Amino acid sequence: MQVWPGTAYPLGATFDGTGTNFALFTEIGERVDLCLFDSDGVESRVELPEMDGFVWHAYLPGVNPGQRYGFRVHGPYKPEDGARCNPAKLLLDPYAKAIQGAIDWDEALFDYRFEDSSFNDDDSAPHMMRSVVINPFFDWHSDRHPRTPYHETVIYEAHVKGFTQLHPDIPEELRGTYGAIAHPAAIAYLSRLGVTAIELMPVHQFVQDHTLEQKGLSNYWGYNTIGFFAPHNAYSGAGQRGGQVAEFKGMVRTLHEAGI
Repeated sequence: MQVWPGTAYPLGATFDGTGTNFALFTEIGERVDLCLFDSDGVESRVELPEMDGFVWHAYLPGVNPGQRYGFRVHGPYKPEDGARCNPAKLLLDPYAKAIQGAIDWDEALFDYRFEDSSFNDDDSAPHMMRSVVINPFFDWHSDRHPRTPYHETVIYEAHVKGFTQLHPDIPEELRGTYGAIAHPAAIAYLSRLGVTAIELMPVHQFVQDHTLEQKGLSNYWGYNTIGFFAPHNAYSGAGQRGGQVAEFKGMVRTLHEAGI
């Protein structure tokens, strides 16, 4: 695999049509490994060769959208000073634009052992979500923001899943997704109400609370963000390897076409 220096900006994973640039900020890290996962979940590691202004980076030709990845950071482990570098722990890209999977809250995810708070060197990868390289290119057609004047604006607040989960005119397999909000039946309903803007409750990637899972419950509202730049994968009907991003953009485009 070829590894080029790449650039420190933008942060995250950026596909340019022929390869992907990876950039991660860490002020205390002494080495950063980029971890790539194939279709069978087998991990291969690439040490990021360059560092500028605390940003480690590399460009990998041939790494395409859909590639799953994460990072491992080597450096000091001094919890008393707030330093918790532990290369046994697979880290999400904080600038990931798509995330696959879910966290299962195994003890391996933590950098310490529950029994005595000692250093935990168990590999967390089998229990961890994956960051995903996305395709940034999208056909927006002639999309433009409706720019409705504030004095004419009617805002409808909605929960992505709750808004369409029981809608009889939307196909069952589509309900509760970004695509369902763009369905003609949903658009017609909003238009009949005179809605000019829809405000969605948390749509960025969030995790389920361990306490709730132990009780057989789930986090419905989404206020437990783990990826601020990635649309929540459970609301996607188009898969979790970047399809959620294209689906979200398609929803926005359709809403704009309807003047919303």
